[in-house]
Amino acid sequence: MKIGFCMFLWTTHVTAKHEKLLKDIKATGYDGVEIPIFEGEPDHYKRLGEMLDRIGLERTAVSAMGDPSMNLIGADAATRKKGIAYMRWALDCAQALGADRLSGPLHSTLGLFSGAGPTAAEFKRSVSSQRAIGDHAGNRGVTIGLEALNRFECYLLNTMDGLSAHIAEIGHPNIRGMYDTFHSNIEEADPIAAYTRNVSNFAHIHISENDRGVPGRGNIPWKETFQAIRASGYDDWLTIESFGRGLKDLAAATKVWRDFAESPEAVYRDGYRHIVDHWKKAARYAPKQ
Repeated sequence: MKIGFCMFLWTTHVTAKHEKLLKDIKATGYDGVEIPIFEGEPDHYKRLGEMLDRIGLERTAVSAMGDPSMNLIGADAATRKKGIAYMRWALDCAQALGADRLSGPLHSTLGLFSGAGPTAAEFKRSVSSQRAIGDHAGNRGVTIGLEALNRFECYLLNTMDGLSAHIAEIGHPNIRGMYDTFHSNIEEADPIAAYTRNVSNFAHIHISENDRGVPGRGNIPWKETFQAIRASGYDDWLTIESFGRGLKDLAAATKVWRDFAESPEAVYRDGYRHIVDHWKKAARYAPKQ
């Protein structure tokens, strides 16, 4: 198991000016960080990857599409083509960064709603888009982790069962899913069962409190969550995702109107201890090999 921290708490564009912060994240005990990819060119991410190598941090990547002109499920072929081009660029950047996975709601436009539920035609267009993206991901050695979001942020994929069914329909080895404790806490009647039923499809896990603050201070059923993760045999990234008010556009997109912790340091330091402690305790309940 590896513990990561998503840089969304501070920025959507990590640069050399974040080196001191990254060193402190490493000193806290983290194995790696999750790097947002929203702007820049592969050369920037190559240099960033080199800096992370010097610090000793591994990395994953995260992105999203908030521009309606690049909708992967849109009826207009030009909007789908633009979305696929964006994903190819993001995958090129992820490869340059040295990340082997790129996660997020990379299936539809964040915050764009039709006023109804997803249609068969939208799912069909999604399958076509994702297969094209998957081919490029395979060429770049990167796996996509599609994220189901709560109903207030998207309408295409909201549940783990729905996500898994769509992944099966796509049928591409580089298109998988991710589990996020925040979204599942909203959408699933039984988040633990939803995880357990679908874990074979997950390439990534986000650890996020119900209020997006410090993991362990809210009402997510953490004991049961970590027991289920450990019992399932998942032994990959557990990455904390939290948000703050530092970036107006990101705060608006994630509906963050107040601070959820006394400081960013509390989020990543207390959050790290939270994962380590629960992972150790969960070992008591792991099945005997």
